Amino acid sequence: MAIAEVTVIPIGTATTSLSAYVADMQKVLANQQGISYQLTSMSTIIEGSLEDVWKAIAALHEAPFLAGAQRVSTSVKIDDRRDKPSSSAQKLQSVRAKLQ
Repeated sequence: MAIAEVTVIPIGTATTSLSAYVADMQKVLANQQGISYQLTSMSTIIEGSLEDVWKAIAALHEAPFLAGAQRVSTSVKIDDRRDKPSSSAQKLQSVRAKLQ
């Protein structure tokens, strides 16, 4: 399973607030098949097959354009582990176990 951290930044918007764009993008993710996702204060984490993750990222990148943005910058980090099952929850659990 691939885990992606995605940050989408609309540029040249009428206001410095981007929360309306973020809300729209979360609605886009809710309609994507084969993924799970989690909004954080700085980005969104998407989990699923690499193919489904890429489709979700493409839809996220397009969403601000559909909402009127003229330019969009998207940053993506992907952790694609294939030797054993992986998830965001499993990665956090592993660190927490080492802290005890």
